[in-house]
Amino acid sequence: MGPALFPAVDLRGGQCVRLLEGDFARETVYGDDPVEQALRFQAAGAQWLHVVDLDAALTGDPTNRAVVGAVAAALDIPVQAGGGVRSVADARVLFEAGVRRVVMGTAALEDPALVGQVADLGSVAIGIDVRGEEVALRGWTQVSDLTLADAIGLFDPVSVDAFVVTQIQRDGTLEGPDTDLLRAALGATDIEVIASGGVGQLHDLVSLVDLVEGGRGVGGIILGRALYEGTVDLEEAVRMMEQV
Repeated sequence: MGPALFPAVDLRGGQCVRLLEGDFARETVYGDDPVEQALRFQAAGAQWLHVVDLDAALTGDPTNRAVVGAVAAALDIPVQAGGGVRSVADARVLFEAGVRRVVMGTAALEDPALVGQVADLGSVAIGIDVRGEEVALRGWTQVSDLTLADAIGLFDPVSVDAFVVTQIQRDGTLEGPDTDLLRAALGATDIEVIASGGVGQLHDLVSLVDLVEGGRGVGGIILGRALYEGTVDLEEAVRMMEQV
């Protein structure tokens, strides 16, 4: 069994959207019913759903939390959700809405101790978004002076179930994943690494399955624009993963 596939539902103003290279000015709207979209992904065989509240990631205002809750309530598969999770209270709302795993980004990187407090409530993933070689913050709008290895090293492994590693310059481009970045992530931690950004074709999934560092591969793959544009068929991708 290969890495788990995480189809993505990115929310902005209650709609399903995708950004190009993390740019809020380059947005494509793919639908106005996130619950229906999530159910289609579940029916196609997805093992998880990845949900991002883009409004909250940018401003901290959790305008889509009710939508996230509706998605989680409608599905039988687990939901991983993030975007603007900046406090224990933010995380608690998501867990109480039925989210299985909360993804923390900016707040975790600025206050790593916060992760341990959230981990007392449920499963936590850390989202590390990299632009070039520098970690970005606040909905990808600011660049920090942290490298990927610096960011991973901030956290107590006991509190973290996964790292979601995104190369922003590949995200939404369909040009293939940044395997060098993912190899570096695998080399920097024993915790599960979930690959995000750039998958455009089935052969990109093969390259991620084949990616091994220190005897380990990625544990999950997030799929976004490729599913919405039809360059990857989720049912076909799930079948392929079952055979590797």
